[in-house]
Amino acid sequence: MEPEGSTEGHAANLAQSAASKLSQMSERTKQLVVQDPERQKRIILVIVCTALLLDNMLYMVIVPIIPDYLEGLQNAADRAQAALPHTNSTNSTVHKLPKGNFDLQIGVLFASKAILQLLVNPLSGTFIDRVGYDIPLFIGLNVMFLSTLIFAFAENYATLFLARSMQGLGSAFADTSGIALIADRYTEETERSKALGIALAFISFGSLVAPPFGGVLYEFAGKRVPFLILAVICLVDGILCLTVLKPFSNRERENMPVGTPIYKLMIDPYIAVVAGALTICNIPLAFLEPTIANWMEDTMHASQWEIGMTWFPAFFPHVLGVYLTVKLAAKYPHLQWFYGAIGMVFIGASSCTVPACKNFGELMIPLCGICFGIAFVDTALLPTLGFLVDVRHVSVYGSVYAIADISYCVAYALGPVAAGQIVHDLGFVQLNLGMGLANVLYAPALLLLKNVTKMKPSYSERNMLLEDGPTGLYDTIKMEQREKKRKGLCTTIDENGIETFAQRSHSEEESSGGEYA
Repeated sequence: MEPEGSTEGHAANLAQSAASKLSQMSERTKQLVVQDPERQKRIILVIVCTALLLDNMLYMVIVPIIPDYLEGLQNAADRAQAALPHTNSTNSTVHKLPKGNFDLQIGVLFASKAILQLLVNPLSGTFIDRVGYDIPLFIGLNVMFLSTLIFAFAENYATLFLARSMQGLGSAFADTSGIALIADRYTEETERSKALGIALAFISFGSLVAPPFGGVLYEFAGKRVPFLILAVICLVDGILCLTVLKPFSNRERENMPVGTPIYKLMIDPYIAVVAGALTICNIPLAFLEPTIANWMEDTMHASQWEIGMTWFPAFFPHVLGVYLTVKLAAKYPHLQWFYGAIGMVFIGASSCTVPACKNFGELMIPLCGICFGIAFVDTALLPTLGFLVDVRHVSVYGSVYAIADISYCVAYALGPVAAGQIVHDLGFVQLNLGMGLANVLYAPALLLLKNVTKMKPSYSERNMLLEDGPTGLYDTIKMEQREKKRKGLCTTIDENGIETFAQRSHSEEESSGGEYA
């Protein structure tokens, strides 16, 4: 009995020792992450960029897959119906769709993601402001994972529509919280521009590489494989988010300031101008994606591989545009509005020249110009939204980047539904001229942002000290610094010294208000 008891005791000691070592390792890892904020920011950037890459790949991967797959289902249903010649057609649940109705179904399926995302974004932005950025990002990744699995195993239009709509729900949480998390962690303007530029490069890569990725795998491996690959990557990113960000154990959100309501941000004239620019600049891309394939077949008799590779070369000028804008913004940060205006002119000129192209090689030039211009606009104006919230509102970014997401969704919800009808009624040339003209005419509106960089956050500090107490991240930090300074003076200086400090603080506030005015 004694040896057996001693063996059990020895095993218990080993287990206790192993648990203690694991706990120590976990604590050291946690301390390492906390003590190295740069490493933590880089990990967060990887998680967010992976989520954005997945979302945009899932958005575009269905372009070469779903129309052909649905057509195959319809043909199979037609053959099954033809094999039963004596069956009363009124009792059959399968009917052949006219070509127009089939195209409309495809358009509605493609647009359903952006439409649901557009409807959910005002709610998701407010939710993010209330609970922080980690939980909505984790929720969004989970919903995207489920929608990708449903895509893989869907075998009818209704299930595909459900999966596409679920993707919009997941994107409303993951995209908005991801971009807001980057803006929150990268507080210095140059760093923020660079981090958001990297995120935009991943968005572009996902959108442009997904159609050839999906088309090749669909051709050689079947419908399920591309979706299952994306689902695995999404699962890994979700696990990384859960283990690194620890969304359900993070207590920082308890001290999170109350953000400005989204309706107040929408009526801010500076934010409204930025949102309008983001919508207008993305309309050419959103309207050309569903219409350019048919136009290429009709005018230049393009082959299927040319149609599939139409947008892929545009990835490289998009990355170049992001890189140039980040470098220019670091050197001349007061010209962000100008970079956005230049981008809109680029988009307008390129859009107007698309109908003049006679072959695949010529068409690459204006399409690359459109993506180059979009890179300029997005990379210049997304950090501007964060800066506007810092200096004019409360430094909580969920709602303002929900507005940015709404701006994108307006363009991509209208594109698949309205573009084909416009081409049918007015023509492809008129569509491109209208989109180009809209971009060129809107560019001067960005002049309103010319003096944005001269605004000082000291105005919100003055309000915080004189009126309502700390409401934003900037205000809270400044208030804590002043409180620490005040306590330090109280312990070392007599009563007269305290009075002198109070008078100096008051004079600083007056000077801050004067500087802002």
